[in-house]
Amino acid sequence: MHDHHTSERLASYADVLAGELPDSWTSSHLPEDAKDDLAELADRIWDLDLVAASLAEHPLQQAAILSRQDGAQLVLLDRNDERDGFLIAAVAPHALPDEAFRGVPEPNGIALADDPFLSAEQVTGDLLARYDAALAQVRHNALGGIQPSQPDRVVLTWQPDGSIATAPADDRASAVLMAHGFVQDPQSGIYRLGGDDTQAQARALCEIGPRLDALGIGTALQHPAGRTAPTTAASVPHVPAGPRTPTTRSR
Repeated sequence: MHDHHTSERLASYADVLAGELPDSWTSSHLPEDAKDDLAELADRIWDLDLVAASLAEHPLQQAAILSRQDGAQLVLLDRNDERDGFLIAAVAPHALPDEAFRGVPEPNGIALADDPFLSAEQVTGDLLARYDAALAQVRHNALGGIQPSQPDRVVLTWQPDGSIATAPADDRASAVLMAHGFVQDPQSGIYRLGGDDTQAQARALCEIGPRLDALGIGTALQHPAGRTAPTTAASVPHVPAGPRTPTTRSR
């Protein structure tokens, strides 16, 4: 059982640590009675070394979650040994397919001393650097056959379920896409336009081209893996209505 002092110490440490890390981080505490949340969190801890070994002997009883604005998360947990300090590990994104993680080394966690200010330097120079590299790789992998866009060109890619996906390079293009029905996946950063209403889809594509062109951004429409030569979005042919087979993936 964790007493009030232990929980308060973990939460206070996390608050200070979050304030010392680069960029903007916030912290939240999961107490012992949040069993479902703790179990879900334990499954997403991205570690096969120090933290995994600790959890194998001491199931997660409480934790503090550090969250960055872009969706990155770190978890702070008790050491459960005679030493002072805590363990900290990366949290894997939950909305990406298993295939995205294949071949990406786990950004294994580290042990922290009982000083959040010194620990912030250690996390920044070690764990956070490896975590950001791993995040970038799995998010890139999640693009699958979606070709990344450039600042002066948005590449739109047909998907097997009839939707269209793209990974815009800047906020200007993102704003235009969202204004015409694209929805962003916060974990992968991919924008998707559903294909259930093919007339609305074609109309959106025709309207996006001129708006992006006015910003000096070209458009291209392609099938996955470049099987079809890109064409301008404004000249996209009408897509006949037909049955859709949505693909749902989870890690």
